[in-house]
Amino acid sequence: MLELRNITKGYAEGRKVLTNLSYTLSTGEYVAIMGESGVGKSTLLNLIAGLDKPDAGEILINGTAVSSLDDDAATRLRREQFGFIFQAFHVLPHLTLAQNIALPLLLNNQTTQRVVQMLGQVGLQGRGDDFPRQLSGGELQRVAIARALIHRPSLVLADEPTGNLDPDTAHEILQLMRNEIKTNGAMGILVTHSHAAAATADRVLQLTKAGLRPINPGSSA
Repeated sequence: MLELRNITKGYAEGRKVLTNLSYTLSTGEYVAIMGESGVGKSTLLNLIAGLDKPDAGEILINGTAVSSLDDDAATRLRREQFGFIFQAFHVLPHLTLAQNIALPLLLNNQTTQRVVQMLGQVGLQGRGDDFPRQLSGGELQRVAIARALIHRPSLVLADEPTGNLDPDTAHEILQLMRNEIKTNGAMGILVTHSHAAAATADRVLQLTKAGLRPINPGSSA
């Protein structure tokens, strides 16, 4: 379970992006978050991941207060329980595709046997020995998605994960992400501007200054 308890976050110039935000995400749930640019969607993901700390409030994952952990403990939690899919890919150029995807498994002392299967699931079968420089932007995003899911994390955080993909590939990747979350009893949060992407989630939420509220995925965000 993920619990957000009265989260407040602002910046040095005094602008608050999140104020007393509370929400609970249960195991097995997958939600999409939409909202205007600058409302704090990416900031919220960074807070949940422990990459930043709230000014006030608590964030707990399976009872562990993320915002209270020191840097080492937060790093261990992210490594073991989180899967990240961000717009910038963060694929390491000096490693092959297979080595990039295997990183979470190696960091957690797990077998890398699943790498070949995951390459196939994201449409990159037979390309494990290729290097990132040989890939398009869409293919790099698929590597990032495979790496995020490979270790069966408890929580998947995705920030515009299909922005570099064509519609058909985006649909396949979103279904893979949903299936992994459901099969592994994980939790998922998808931040997106795409109504089609949001529609693959169990629920669609809009982030506003007033907090998170349910919306119809076919309505204007």
